Amino acid sequence: MRSGENVRTLGVVGTGAIGVSWVLLGLEHGLDVIAWDPAEGAEERLRAQIPAPSVEPRAPASVSRPTRSAGALRFADSLEEVGAVADLVLESGPERLEVKREIFAALDAAAAGDVLLTSSSSGLMPSTFQDACTHHPERVLVAHPFNPPHLVPLVEVVGGSTTSAEAVEAALETLRHLGKRPIHIRREVPGHVANRLQAALWREAYHLVDQGIVSVADIDTAIADGPGLRWSLLGPFATQHLSGGPGGLGHVLEHLGPPMVEWWDDLGHPKLTAGLVEKLVDGVDEELDGTSAEDLVARRDQALRRLLEIKTDLGLG
Repeated sequence: MRSGENVRTLGVVGTGAIGVSWVLLGLEHGLDVIAWDPAEGAEERLRAQIPAPSVEPRAPASVSRPTRSAGALRFADSLEEVGAVADLVLESGPERLEVKREIFAALDAAAAGDVLLTSSSSGLMPSTFQDACTHHPERVLVAHPFNPPHLVPLVEVVGGSTTSAEAVEAALETLRHLGKRPIHIRREVPGHVANRLQAALWREAYHLVDQGIVSVADIDTAIADGPGLRWSLLGPFATQHLSGGPGGLGHVLEHLGPPMVEWWDDLGHPKLTAGLVEKLVDGVDEELDGTSAEDLVARRDQALRRLLEIKTDLGLG
C-alpha cells in the first residue's frame, strides 16, 4: 500500500471548505495535487483560495514542514482521472450515503490496487459505502479531519468491516508524514469519536440556552475562556488528572465522581425545535455583533498557528 514518502500525488475529490484545506496541506508539503469537483466554477473558486508561491505558507513551520518545494495543482476533467493519477485519494464530497457510494465505486474502478481511498466523512461509517467497491474494498477507510485540515492536526482513521490492517497502518503513516496527529478508531460508531464528544457538549449547551439558564455568548465564554483553554493543551483526561494534585485522576474520581454522576442524571435532552434553532441563531448573531465570518476565520487561523507553535515548542503537541 502506498504510504509516506511514496505518496507524491494527492487526489482531492470535492473542493469545498475541507477539500480546499486538503489541497493546501498537500501543496505545502511539496505534493502534486489533482483535484476534482463537478460544481460549476469549482476550479476558479479553488485557485482563488490558493496563495501564490511567494506568499508565506499558511501553516506554521513547526507544524507543517514541507519536504520539498511547493507542489503543483491541476484540476481533473473527471473523477476517474483523479483515481488513475493519485497515490492517495482524500474524498470530501457531500455527506450523503448514495453520493459516497457512487464516488467510491468510480474511484475503486479507476485507481491502482495499492492506492488508499479515504473519505473525510464526519459521521458516516466506512462499511456503509465500502461495499460499493468491487475491486479493492480493503483499501477504503475514513480519514476524518477537523476544519481547517491544513492547520488542525487531528485526523480520525476509521476502517470498515473489510478494511485491511495494512491500509489502516498506511493511512496513519502517511498522515503523520504530512504533519497530522492521527488516531485510530478501533470500532465503527456513527460520528466517530471527536464529533460524538462535541455533540455531547452541544446537547447540554443547547439545553441550557433553551431553558433560559444562560446566553449563547456566555456558553461560548464558559468554554473558550475556561476548560477549553486547558483541553486544547492536554485534553480532558490529562487535565482532570492534573486537577487531582498528588493523587491525580484517582483522587478526583474518588471525591468528585459521585456528584459528577448526579450531574449526568440531570443533563438535558433538548429537542431541536424551530424555536430553539431561532434562539441559537439569534444568540450567535448578537454575540458576533456584525463581525464578518471572513474576519473571524482569519483571526482564528492566526491564533491556531500560534497555539500550535507554542504547543510544539513546549512539547505539548
